[in-house]
Amino acid sequence: MYTTINESGLLNNYATEPQIYYAEYPNQERQNRYKLQGAVATLLVTALVLLALGVS
Repeated sequence: MYTTINESGLLNNYATEPQIYYAEYPNQERQNRYKLQGAVATLLVTALVLLALGVS
């Protein structure tokens, strides 16, 4: 059996793992908020690309 010993002599000195939890499916209000954020981000990127093309 393979064991790990650190410089202090502690045996199997591993970090503790956090508890695992599963993500919940977003409700309708949150989905609508995500859609709005996506639309705003798309408009911003489109405006920046058109501005860059217009300046050059």
